[in-house]
Amino acid sequence: MTRNSKLTRKRNNPKSISSSVPSAPKLRAVGEPAPDFILRSTPDQSISLKDFRGRPVIVAFYPADFSPVCGDEMALFNEILPEFHRFNAQVLGISVDNIWSHLAFAKDHKLQFPLLSDFHPKGDVARRFGVYREHDGTSERALFVIDSKGIVRWNYVSPIGVNPGIDGVLTALESMNIGHEKKEGQMGKHG
Repeated sequence: MTRNSKLTRKRNNPKSISSSVPSAPKLRAVGEPAPDFILRSTPDQSISLKDFRGRPVIVAFYPADFSPVCGDEMALFNEILPEFHRFNAQVLGISVDNIWSHLAFAKDHKLQFPLLSDFHPKGDVARRFGVYREHDGTSERALFVIDSKGIVRWNYVSPIGVNPGIDGVLTALESMNIGHEKKEGQMGKHG
């Protein structure tokens, strides 16, 4: 065996390559419990995911305040809030921006739902949901619908430059609501 064939063999050995490449975080899957978190919503107030047990939660990760797509996405969520409230759902926006940036962004866009700062330790919550972008230090543009028991019922990761809209979120909420109504109807028949 020549020296070159040994080098080629070593380079093509998946074991030697995979051990040095860090694995990407795993996207929090449908059916798994959502990781609990406590994040700042103002300089002196924090919000925990557990605060919303008993009602659905829409967690909207976005890369950065004041970027064009993020502004449009959060404005759309704000515009559709009455529809989300019909399902008793709470919207939480999360990015790695600091709280002061969030306050200015929320004021500028007249947002009526909390923006939570995943600033320190940077991206910790995004990592636990499997949506942190190590290469640029932001989160993916990702949506999670979490049910009243804290279980992920729907998720979607959009291309970073594309507003994902709200159709998938509404479909997930409707499906959860139909399932809830069926359970209540069955309990009434048998109870």
